[in-house]
Amino acid sequence: MSNLIIKILKENKSFLLFISLMFVFRSSIADWNDVPTGSMNPTIVEGDRILVNKMAYDLRLPFTNIQLMKLSDPERGDIVIFNSDVANKRFVKRVIGIPGDTVELRDNALLINGQMLEYKTLTSDQVSLDKTEIIKGVEHLIRINKEGSSLSSFLPVKVPEGSYLVLGDNRDNSSDSRVIGLIPRDEIIGRTKSVILSLNYQNYFIPRADRFIHAL
Repeated sequence: MSNLIIKILKENKSFLLFISLMFVFRSSIADWNDVPTGSMNPTIVEGDRILVNKMAYDLRLPFTNIQLMKLSDPERGDIVIFNSDVANKRFVKRVIGIPGDTVELRDNALLINGQMLEYKTLTSDQVSLDKTEIIKGVEHLIRINKEGSSLSSFLPVKVPEGSYLVLGDNRDNSSDSRVIGLIPRDEIIGRTKSVILSLNYQNYFIPRADRFIHAL
């Protein structure tokens, strides 16, 4: 039996090496994540598969959370992927506050270090508004409820060293730092800047052609 196993391994060593390297690649270099909820609407929609750059901030030992080298730190506006110990699940959110920042939310308008961000309404329906929000000179979309919610405002929060304040772009429908608290730096596993592909959950999982290799 042992000779048979050795023979099988020898005959398939190239394939086994490929599989091993693929797992190492997904563990520490790049991966993709399915997005099942609408907490990042309208930027990321349900059914999107996003590309996760796991080397955006750290070089980690494969299959572990052990940091071998810090490459950079998350910046305001980055869309990050993190594993929350508090919620025991993985999240995709936008970085709003970095260490040292004071962040406040007034009726879905953000103030960072006392300065209110710029907003412009793009679309409106009976329930919600889609707006542009500008962080560090870069525009992105957010969605808010016209009637607001319990998440629409919070008092000033000073972000301590080693933590980040994150929000979903769907501001009144997101479990983020307003629900699970500030995010420790070591829980952040990567950054995304693009959608690889997208399946329409409401229409028989038909691919959305306009979101194939879609920049965020």
